[in-house]
Amino acid sequence: MGFLSPKMPALPPVQPLPEPPSTKLTEAEQAKIKAEQDEIIRKRKGRSSTILTSPLIDEATTEKKTLLG
Repeated sequence: MGFLSPKMPALPPVQPLPEPPSTKLTEAEQAKIKAEQDEIIRKRKGRSSTILTSPLIDEATTEKKTLLG
């Protein structure tokens, strides 16, 4: 019997959200961030830049002489 239960109180008014803080960076901060990102990229390369991935110039011999005949 729903008519015997108490009524729900009214909700308080909604407050507006506060303004977010400024995200503008100075030139010095931007230069520092770029230097850190460049260092991360350089470290990420690591040994992969020294691995030879180009094809060999000399052709490999794939035929072998057999003793079967």
